[in-house]
This record gives sequence, C-alpha cells and structure tokens, in this order.
Amino acid sequence: MIEVAGLAKRFGAIEAVKDVSFSVKPGEIFGFLGPNGAGKTTTINMLCTLVTPSAGSAHVNGFDVLHERSDVRRSIGLVFQQTTLDEYLSADQNLRFHGYAYGIPAELRERRMTELMEMVDLADRRRGSVRTYSGGMKRRLEIARGLLHHPKVLFLDEPTLGLDPQTRRHIWDYLLRLREQEGLTIFLTTHYMDEAEYSDRIAVIDHGRIVGLGTPDRLKRGVGGDLVTLRTTNGQAAAADIHDRYDVEATVHEEMVNFTVPNGEEFLPEFVKSFDHPLQSIGVRRPTLDDVFLHLTGREIRDTELDAQEQMRQGMGRRRMHG
Repeated sequence: MIEVAGLAKRFGAIEAVKDVSFSVKPGEIFGFLGPNGAGKTTTINMLCTLVTPSAGSAHVNGFDVLHERSDVRRSIGLVFQQTTLDEYLSADQNLRFHGYAYGIPAELRERRMTELMEMVDLADRRRGSVRTYSGGMKRRLEIARGLLHHPKVLFLDEPTLGLDPQTRRHIWDYLLRLREQEGLTIFLTTHYMDEAEYSDRIAVIDHGRIVGLGTPDRLKRGVGGDLVTLRTTNGQAAAADIHDRYDVEATVHEEMVNFTVPNGEEFLPEFVKSFDHPLQSIGVRRPTLDDVFLHLTGREIRDTELDAQEQMRQGMGRRRMHG
C-alpha cells in the first residue's frame, strides 16, 4: 500500500530525511516513531504530498507522490495533531464541506455521513455545533471526516495527543473497529508507547534515518534480554564494574544504571550478593517499547515531548503554506 525507496529531503544545508526505505502492507497498522526533529513529520508530509522530496521515490496506493499528487490525495485520509475542524459549524456541515471538496455525489455523501457518524457514536450530536464537543468527540469527528471519501490509507499524526487515557482507549476501539470494517491501512505516529503496541510493525527514525524496523516483539527482543535497573551512589563506577565483571554494556541515564541480561530473575539474586556498591534500589523486567526507543535513539520518548507543542505549531504553519 505504501512503497518508499531512498526517500530524502533537504532544507538548504539541513538533510532532514536521509535515504529512507520501507513498505506498508494493505490492512497493516504501521507505527512511525522518532524523537522530535528526527524526520518523521517531514516523511509523513512527503507521503501526503504536502512536501516535495529532494531524492528517492514514494508510492501510496500505487500512485507516485511526485507525479500523481491528486490520485495520492484521493487515496488518503488525514488526522492532524491539532484540530482542523470549523468549530462554528455543526458536525454535519463539516463533513458535508469535506464531501464537496472531494466531489462525492450527494446521495453517496449523505449515506456515508450517516454510516460514519453511527460508527463513531456521534449520530445523536451530528447537528450540534462542534464548539460544544469534548476533545475526544472532536477527534472522533475528524476520523470520520478523514474516512468520508473511502481512503485506502489513514494517516494519524499524534491522533490522541493531549487526550486523557480513557478517551485515548475509546479512540483506539473505534480505529480498530474501522480497520476491520473498512479494510483500512493505518500509518501512525504517536508519543504514547501503549498506542504503538497496536502496530503490526514499527519503524523508528532518528537523525533522518531508519534505525529500527520490525514487529513490536522483534524490536523488544533486539534490546538484548531482561532489563536490570539499579540506583547506587556512583552510577558511572558501578556501570564500569558491571561491564568488567559480566561483559555487558551498562549505561547511566538520569542516575539509573541500566543493562540487559538473559534470564534476569535468575541472575538477580547472585548479582545482589556480590555487588560491591551500596544499592539504593534494583529491579528487573521484560523490555518495553520505551526501552527499544531508548536503546535505538539514546533518548526516552518522554524526553522528546518537551517541544511537542512547538512542533505542532510549526507543522500547522507548513500545512497552511503548502495547502
């Protein structure tokens, strides 16, 4: 459904995306993760024809993003980080305007609107002003709008950013149901690692390059075993001793020493007995996608959220400029 080969984008002397290649299968949920400034938003904008590639090629639903832009745009639905709804219009009016823009015949448009509003549980509020909607209701309406013209691919750029955990879960209940009912391919970026777990496969991008690609389980296995995390009075000295004694790479992040070993629960008792530094805390657990992100990029995903609002503002500015 999506084929990307050697894709690159330069902004003057800055190479934002460097030789990126991947493919997305029909019906797949594909997660695209990376720190702010890593190139993921630029990549998405190229796939959605909002930014022109500097090199390489990309096809969406079989159409070239450079030479068949209109066909690509008819093939995709978009849900941005920030709402793009007209809040002074009703839900029906927002959807109807979208239908006009895509040239959907009136009878088909009205039938599709009814179907989608029922699907996202907004049928009883469809004539109400959008400004009276909660954040979760607005996001559900945006998803319905993005699906109105029967797209083959739905791009979700931080679809639940700023929503509470319960609303996020409800949004994902709708998305998973829509994938089954619509045969939809979903291309997702998110800061929430629990959401990334819904992905069939995940690509991690850092400094403009793909640094990891695979299923969530495969990426977790790539971390190298069970994760041991401890706190002591001198993390750097402890990390050096662990490396010398056990021949494993130990890192220090926010005063915590981290390393991986096979069979962590069996390893831990003997380790505690022989450890020469005063232990303040210690634990062992299976790797998570947060650990994968840290392992591949050297940063925790929450560290990348600090300038998320600024990135959202910049992204909206670019969309208006290229719209």
